[in-house]
Amino acid sequence: MAIKDNNVSMNLFRDKCKEHNLRITPQRTVIYKELHKSKDHPSADAIFRKARKVFPNISFDTVNRTVLTFAKIGLVNVVEGCGGPKRFDSDTESHHHLRCIKCNRIIDFHNKDYDSMEIPDEIKNKFTVLRKRVCIEGVCSKCR
Repeated sequence: MAIKDNNVSMNLFRDKCKEHNLRITPQRTVIYKELHKSKDHPSADAIFRKARKVFPNISFDTVNRTVLTFAKIGLVNVVEGCGGPKRFDSDTESHHHLRCIKCNRIIDFHNKDYDSMEIPDEIKNKFTVLRKRVCIEGVCSKCR
């Protein structure tokens, strides 16, 4: 199953790059693969450290600009932040997050009630809502 998921993911990567006229470079490919296989919502710095193992001369700026570009074209999402470095999520399907305020661990969860949450009229009148994501903050069981 993991091989199939990886193939689907790489096809999505190629399709999105072509759709947005982005060259599919070895560096972009490695950065995307690292984002896709990571389940801990990595920062650009964490992806940079992993990408350097493959491309020792890659710059942090290249990695940062690449993950921001991936977010802009819909390959990844930027996870809700609270003043810390941006974190990225390659799971673009509808889901929500739990964030530990002590260790900053982010955990995905699904909840149909949150997915179908009604948007108040005062918000609908001021904004075009593109997606709904809930981020619950607390202290995880490891930090308690």
